[in-house]
Amino acid sequence: MISAEYCRLMARYNTWQNASLVTAADGLTNVDRWKDRGAFFKSIAATFNHIYWADALMLQRLKGNERPEETIKHSLTNPSDWDDFKMLRLRRNKEIEEWAARLLDADLNGMVIWYPGDGSTRIEKPTALCAIELFNHQTHHRGQLHAMLTAAGAEPEPTDLSMLP
Repeated sequence: MISAEYCRLMARYNTWQNASLVTAADGLTNVDRWKDRGAFFKSIAATFNHIYWADALMLQRLKGNERPEETIKHSLTNPSDWDDFKMLRLRRNKEIEEWAARLLDADLNGMVIWYPGDGSTRIEKPTALCAIELFNHQTHHRGQLHAMLTAAGAEPEPTDLSMLP
C-alpha cells in the first residue's frame, strides 16, 4: 500500500507546511487567530490545535499505545498562547519525523489497535491505513487553515507537494 519512504516524505511535507502556515499566522493578532471564521473548528487557532492534538493521538496509536486518550487530552483551546503553540508544534513535527525515520516497510504491515476515550469499543485498523490517515488528516485541515489565513490577508506558501524544498 505505502512504504516507509512515503511516510518520511510526508513527515517532511508536514514540517514544511506547518512552518509555512505558522509563519503566515505570525502576522496576525491573537484576536485574528481566534476569530470565528465559519470553518469547522471556527478559528485558525482552534484548527491548529485540533491538528496538533490529533497528530499526537494517531502517532501514539502508531507507536503501540492502545489508550492514548488516557494521557492526551484533545483541546481546541489549549494551548492558548501562540508562542507555546509554536514551540509544541515544532516538537510534534520533530516527533513525527523521528517516527518516520525509524520506520521500516515491514512496520506498515501490521495492525494498530486502540480504544477510544470512553474505552467502549476496540478499534483495529491496518498500520498503513493509520499512517495514511495521520498525513491525510493533517493535509485536510491545513487546507482549511490555508483558506482562512488567505482570507485574513496572510500569505502562506503553496501547498503543492511538488513544491517541497
